[in-house]
Amino acid sequence: MELPPSSRRRIYLMRHGAVSYFDEGGRPALPEMVPLNETGRMQATAAGRAFAAENIRFDRVIVSGLPRTVETAQRVLAELPDMQGVQPDIWPEFQEIRGGDLSAIATEDLRDAFVGAFEGEVPENKRFLNGETIGQFLDRVLPALQRLRDDPGWDTVLLVLHGGTNRAILSQAITCGHRVFFGSLLQTAGCINVLDMGDDPLDWVLRMTNYSPPTPVHSGTRHTTMEVLLHQYLRGRQPAA
Repeated sequence: MELPPSSRRRIYLMRHGAVSYFDEGGRPALPEMVPLNETGRMQATAAGRAFAAENIRFDRVIVSGLPRTVETAQRVLAELPDMQGVQPDIWPEFQEIRGGDLSAIATEDLRDAFVGAFEGEVPENKRFLNGETIGQFLDRVLPALQRLRDDPGWDTVLLVLHGGTNRAILSQAITCGHRVFFGSLLQTAGCINVLDMGDDPLDWVLRMTNYSPPTPVHSGTRHTTMEVLLHQYLRGRQPAA
């Protein structure tokens, strides 16, 4: 018996490809400007080829506007013949959770500042890198997600966002709309998540999470992104006078 058409719409949710936030000496780059590195470019192209293999076409492409999301989306679209010339929409509300002044963080507090916002169910008063709290972050991401739901003009959308932003959206999906942030939902650079969104705010189906086209079975590192970044930062951290 053939099933009737579903009213659910599909979200392909990507994290941008890999970037280099710190140089070899541990000096930080401007997170608002950092481009994809060689690995990140490869990851974005691999994601585009994965979509092309399934003949997927997007009605909308949305990025946060930071260069790493724009470049990732452009490289994905370059692999899709039917999407040539498409310009992504910029939704700055979907930018990554914002850090603060790294130099103002005491050495003994660095691990918690880097990693604490991405461990387990994170309380809303938790700050990321001495910057935004999880609550402040959700206050801008969740209304943007609702705006996407309220827009009837799409059936299939590609969102190219960030590790923290994706966690906020995935946390909504797996709890059917509860305001919660699960930091342990790892998002590998260049990964793809697949979510179906129904008309009812509680109607979410999570079909796939953290699929990495270059490394589908995640055979590489067992460190998280923030653990790696902490290690890189500590190489250039000057001891207190």
